[in-house]
Amino acid sequence: MKMKAKVLSLNGDVVEEIELPEVFEEVFRPDIIRKAVHSIQSHRRQPYGPNPLSGIDYAAENWGPGHGYARVPRLKTGSRAAKVPQAVKGRRCHPPKPQKKWDEKINRKEMRKALRSAIAATANADIVRARNHVFEGDLPKVVVDEFENVSRTKEAVSALKAVGVYEDIQKAANSKRYRAGRGKMRGRRYKVKKSLLIVVGSISPVMNAVRNLPGVDVVLAKDLNVELLAPGTHAGRLTLWTKSALNVLEGWLC
Repeated sequence: MKMKAKVLSLNGDVVEEIELPEVFEEVFRPDIIRKAVHSIQSHRRQPYGPNPLSGIDYAAENWGPGHGYARVPRLKTGSRAAKVPQAVKGRRCHPPKPQKKWDEKINRKEMRKALRSAIAATANADIVRARNHVFEGDLPKVVVDEFENVSRTKEAVSALKAVGVYEDIQKAANSKRYRAGRGKMRGRRYKVKKSLLIVVGSISPVMNAVRNLPGVDVVLAKDLNVELLAPGTHAGRLTLWTKSALNVLEGWLC
C-alpha cells in the first residue's frame, strides 16, 4: 500500500489527500548518501600546487670535496644550500601536484539509489528531527501549486507559517555568525545553518520570493541532487514539496 500525504493550502488547511510516489518507500541508506555527497563535493575541488620551478630556480652548484662542507648545491652568491630537500632552506619534498585528480567516482546506480534514499528520508520525522529541524504537523509537507505563484516574500512567509515550517527558518536566522578565518576577506563573511528546502515543479515567481530567507534553498524537482537533500552528508532535511513537484518525481524516479 502506497504512502499518503495531506496537501495543504496557503492557509494551512487540508485540501486533499494524495498517494506519494514509490520513491518515498525507498530504504534509508546513509552510507550510500554519504558517498554520493562526497562525490558531488569533490567535483568542486580546485587543483592546487606550486610552480614547477619552485625551490630549484637557483644558480647553484656543488663545491666538491676538500672544503669541509656537505657536497650539496650551493648558491653562487654565498654558501647557502639550495635545490635539495634535505638541506635547510631547500625545496619542499613531494609538494602537492596540480595534475592530481580530486574527483571521486561513483556508479550511476549508486547515485540514483542515494537520491531516492535521500528523498524518502524527508518523509521520516525521526530522521528530520535528528538534524534538529523544527516543524509542526506530519511529514512530508506538501502544498498546493498556487504556492509557486507567490511573488512577494511577505506572502511566502505567511504561507510558510501556516504550513508549520517557518520556525525552522527563524532558527537558522538566529544561527548567523561571523566566519572564523580568512574566508571573511573572500566574500564569505557569514555562516548560516541550512533550513528549509523548497521543491517546485517548474520555474515560478516563488523562487525569487524566498531566495533571501535564511538557510532556505529552492530547486526544481528535475534538478534535485543528494547534496541539497542531505547537506553535510546528513539526510533528513526539512523539505516542502509542491503537488506538481511530486508529479515530476512520479515520472522521473519511479
